[in-house]
Amino acid sequence: MSTSSPKDPSSAPERPSPLKILEAKEAEALQGGGAARTKRQHEAGKLTARERIELFCDKGSFVEIDKFVTHRCTDFGMAEQKILGDGVITGYGQVGGRQVFLFAQDFTVFGGSLSGAYAQKICKVMDLAMRVGAPVVGLNDSGGARIQEGVESLAGYAEIFTRNVLASGVVPQLSVILGPCAGGAVYSPAMTDFIAMVDKTSYMFITGPDVVKAVTHEEVSKEDLGGSRAHSGRSGVAHLRCPDEKSALLQMRELLSYLPQNNAEDPPVVPSSDPAEREDTALDNLVPVEATRAYDIKELIRRIVDSGRFFEIQPEMAMNIVVGFARMDGRTVGIVANQPAVLAGVLDIAASVKAARFVRFCDCFNIPLLTLVDVPGFMPGKDQEHGGIIRHGAKLLYAFVEATVPKVTLITRKAYGGAYDVMASKHVRADINFAFPTAEIAVMGPEGAVNIIYREQLAKSVDPEATRATYVRDYREKFANPYAAASLGYIDEVIRPRETRKKIIAALRMLKNKRQQNPPKKHGNIPL
Repeated sequence: MSTSSPKDPSSAPERPSPLKILEAKEAEALQGGGAARTKRQHEAGKLTARERIELFCDKGSFVEIDKFVTHRCTDFGMAEQKILGDGVITGYGQVGGRQVFLFAQDFTVFGGSLSGAYAQKICKVMDLAMRVGAPVVGLNDSGGARIQEGVESLAGYAEIFTRNVLASGVVPQLSVILGPCAGGAVYSPAMTDFIAMVDKTSYMFITGPDVVKAVTHEEVSKEDLGGSRAHSGRSGVAHLRCPDEKSALLQMRELLSYLPQNNAEDPPVVPSSDPAEREDTALDNLVPVEATRAYDIKELIRRIVDSGRFFEIQPEMAMNIVVGFARMDGRTVGIVANQPAVLAGVLDIAASVKAARFVRFCDCFNIPLLTLVDVPGFMPGKDQEHGGIIRHGAKLLYAFVEATVPKVTLITRKAYGGAYDVMASKHVRADINFAFPTAEIAVMGPEGAVNIIYREQLAKSVDPEATRATYVRDYREKFANPYAAASLGYIDEVIRPRETRKKIIAALRMLKNKRQQNPPKKHGNIPL
């Protein structure tokens, strides 16, 4: 009978302490897809997901959650390919000292492709954001659905889409496109409030160039099909086009500074050194006396807002209307303005949709609206009519009527026809309506009106041109001015242009505690 001696404890391998195990896992998670893939990311002119988070959040404020989550797929050899975090970094941090929730897709891990576990991570931060009332920011850089997971990946996208819809109008949702965003993946950012894209490294499309070529035989590059220029200037999908990733992230930081945390709060107030009573004599001559001469409405905006700072939204899309954020008296205001320097400021399909969406966003988040009006009417023509200018123009009308935030309107020059009604007139529940002495409020311009009203007299006149000139002058004196509307109470005050800033601020101060509710209903049926 043999006996065995006890093993020498000193010869057994030392088991790592729990803290050492934790440290090792944390270090592993920080590596993402590894050094080689990180190098390829940098060579493509792109930052890594963690570098983006560091740029976007206040220094040292980001707290990561679900760092050790991995996918559950066992097919196609995926069981041996598990990376901690699974391709998306999620958590919360601060931007300008205020809390935000965010997710950053990591292209170095499986090309940023979305798995079921990955989707659950995103859904978790979106649920938390809704629960505590803070914005959600998505940093998108993904090849799309993870094919190996099949329907589980598709289900993950749908779960995210559902949360986008439920969060809409409750907390601000921002998307930054920093690489590919294709297929079903595009619908999540499309349902967020604002999208920024980066030149030459980001693109969005439902089907890529290869599919387009196979189906339609059309050859098109990724950039032309769904690059930042296509979406910021043509489709209207993107709201900001940025030269590089750093610019995109910093612009989104600034955008957040204008917004409240949620729909139950007011936007933040920033102390301003710009006097509320400031007058600007240059404004007295900004609007040309000649009704056909153009001027830049952005100059008026910059001269009346705090420190001349205007954060424009969609500056390359439908440039005949201008929308964006500024501060007046330290408080955020959303500005909608016709642009006489482009197409005379006419309302067309693209301008109506652009402005309507912006108005509805401001109303969701308690941001007062300032509307600057110089509009000759709606764009005429077969293309506009067949494209649905009636339906699309009605969207802007619907948005202004529906909005219950403080609404201040200033007519600088033309306000003709139905476009006068639509652009936040007194009749669609604007609270205070101002006009410059140069304002012309009428069914149409004097020349057109005279041609209709005095058709018979002009036909019988010995000198029709001289007769027409007399009628035009008489019509202009009687109708093409703000005083007929003011006599009916449609204009509350005709103001000197130099006093614009202080008059608007006084109105906004008066309206600060405005309370207005629409009739109870599940929701309206906006003419989509």
